[in-house]
Amino acid sequence: MIFLKTKEEIELMRVAGQKLAKVVRRVEKEVRPGITTAEIDDLARDLIEKTGGYPAFKGYRGFPSHACVSVNEEIVHGIPGDRLLKDKDIVSIDLGLKYEGYFADSAFTMALGKVNGRIKKLIDVTKKALYLGINKARVDNCLFDISYSIQNFVEANGFSVVRDFVGHGIGKKMHEDPEVPNFGKAHTGPVLQAGMVIAIEPMVNMGTWEVDILDNGWTAVTKDGKPSAHFEHTVAITEKGPQILTQ
Repeated sequence: MIFLKTKEEIELMRVAGQKLAKVVRRVEKEVRPGITTAEIDDLARDLIEKTGGYPAFKGYRGFPSHACVSVNEEIVHGIPGDRLLKDKDIVSIDLGLKYEGYFADSAFTMALGKVNGRIKKLIDVTKKALYLGINKARVDNCLFDISYSIQNFVEANGFSVVRDFVGHGIGKKMHEDPEVPNFGKAHTGPVLQAGMVIAIEPMVNMGTWEVDILDNGWTAVTKDGKPSAHFEHTVAITEKGPQILTQ
């Protein structure tokens, strides 16, 4: 069931989203060669708690950490640990925050140091695909208009969209209906209505879209070992158009 949010609920989610956006900006400034993924996790926890919010991921379905930190061929759900980041790594960080009973979810990918043009393009295309998807999050469009716009742009640039993991509705629960795939046929799927709030999150691979799951039961990696990128915003669909709550 898709839960439509009232204007008051969207405003509460906007507060959560803005708190998370500040955390994201601070974390992004601290990610550099020589830091461990566990240190990123500790930083994210401290920053989220200082906002008055709660880390949304810790313990969620058993997830052991406060942040998802995925490096190079890791797509999503990377578990922080003693891994030391190094020059030329690409790092995807997914963060969630709960405030006053409502969730916000956001992710970004960044390159450390100078990377080759193909990797830079992978990151740029993934970020642009997110905003193309957001632009389709409009009343009376169909859900898969979002999906198609992402897939079409990504594949036109020679990359692939992950199919095993998708975006989602969000609100009083981290994951609500509907699922928001990054692939699909335009003009199909549920009709978008004012009050829907969704997390749009293209996950884009340099090579195949196929994935493997590591032995930890969480971390998804590209089947061919090539790099992946991930961007995400929490978006409210309103009569005035899409509103990014995590910006």
